[in-house]
Amino acid sequence: MSTATLLPCPNLIDNEWSTPLTAEFAYVHNPSSGDVIAKVPMCGAKEVDAAVASAVRAFPDWMETPPIERARVLFRYKALLEDHFEDLARSITTEHGKTMTEARGDVRRGIEVVEYACGAPELLKGESLENIARGIDCHTIRQPVGVCVGICPYNFPALVPMWMYPMALACGNTFIFKPSEKVPLTGIYLIELLVEAGLPKGVLNIVHGGKEAVDRLLKHPDVNAVSFVGASKTAKYIFETGTSHGKRVQAAGGAKNFVFVLPDADFDKAVPGMIDGAFGCAGQRCMAASTAVVVGGAQDAFIPPLEAATREIKVGPTDRDQDAGMGAVITREHLERIEGLIGVAEKEGARISVDGRGTKVENAGSGFYLGPTIIDEVEDGMRIVGEETFGPVLNVMRFADLESALESANRQAYGNGACIFTSSGKAAREFSHGVKAGMVGVNVGVPAPLAYFPFSGWGYSFFGDLHVQGKEGVYFYTRQKVVTSRWFRPDEGEIWHKD
Repeated sequence: MSTATLLPCPNLIDNEWSTPLTAEFAYVHNPSSGDVIAKVPMCGAKEVDAAVASAVRAFPDWMETPPIERARVLFRYKALLEDHFEDLARSITTEHGKTMTEARGDVRRGIEVVEYACGAPELLKGESLENIARGIDCHTIRQPVGVCVGICPYNFPALVPMWMYPMALACGNTFIFKPSEKVPLTGIYLIELLVEAGLPKGVLNIVHGGKEAVDRLLKHPDVNAVSFVGASKTAKYIFETGTSHGKRVQAAGGAKNFVFVLPDADFDKAVPGMIDGAFGCAGQRCMAASTAVVVGGAQDAFIPPLEAATREIKVGPTDRDQDAGMGAVITREHLERIEGLIGVAEKEGARISVDGRGTKVENAGSGFYLGPTIIDEVEDGMRIVGEETFGPVLNVMRFADLESALESANRQAYGNGACIFTSSGKAAREFSHGVKAGMVGVNVGVPAPLAYFPFSGWGYSFFGDLHVQGKEGVYFYTRQKVVTSRWFRPDEGEIWHKD
């Protein structure tokens, strides 16, 4: 393999791009073809320390920059993101394997966070009350926490980083961005545009790497806050390690989301809703509809058209085939892991009603393809019920009534999202009130909130107190200060007097 044609993956320190000569590199693949397209330096403490030092130097001046001026940088950035929208989407399709429609959604949802962050002067306002006691007033202000870190996954190369750094910067923090080594190219592109928008040097730095770089960031004495999105096991490690070293941490993990279908559902809406929820982005999202919970008489009316619609999904190379309805998964190792979980479910007694294993795609080289798969007759206790698959696999569980179905869902460790398809307001209310999940959908397949609401996972899906997005994002990236003041007249109280 020749590395001369591979795309570069430089670090960014003090607004200067350079690729360190590390001992190890990771390779980036185009999932649609299996081709290697870039290599990423696996940085260590030296490179991390340089990024942190740059952020520390930049922090005092950026903190004092008026919020409206910080917002103007983000306004210019938003305009550049719009200008480069299609190129960013193509970058995601190339290194991740999403369809262009999905990639555009990835970029659009990220831009919406930038738009929200542009409201920094309003979002950062405090509260005040005069005469909390006679002649004494009180007000609150929100100040930045300092140097913040974002450690990102591969599944949303634009959205997840933009969950983090726009709000952190709007609040007056400096930031270190550690992209996923599987999809670094889109992240680099995003930050190139941010530098072009006029961000001062050192306010945001990029450092690439794996566990060594992450551990150094988690333990570095000059890092104040860490945002993470990824698998729950890693999220737990990030939270425990970061907080034990005095950092503020928000760590979003994985999920096993249950989507209920009741007998009174509109099946013409429920089937496409389930298809999009389960197989959108090849199932590689923490809000994926991973388990269809089919209740009572809905079974005969819902499952056959669901299986038929699943078989109609066209799997193809999304970087070339605009008609492909689903692309490849991220790596061959991940493909093999998913196929292994399907095999375990089969051995445990589940029935594979739509089998995507062995899917062949013409003119796709060695792409990492798994067709959409449905595993029926799944029961509590099977491994596939409680383990995140993170692929185009939908479990089907059958229950006689809503109560028993809800009990089963609430026994799971995760608590990201849950949905219900029904025409009954009473059933929807009982479900919304009783399900143990932080994000709930009624007649929608993916209950992911927009930028001005928090992404509020529960249980094993989130570690921390303040979630990403919305006002909680503002609160995470700021510290509140309460100022109580009293002013004396020249002839009263403890004041300086002339001799």
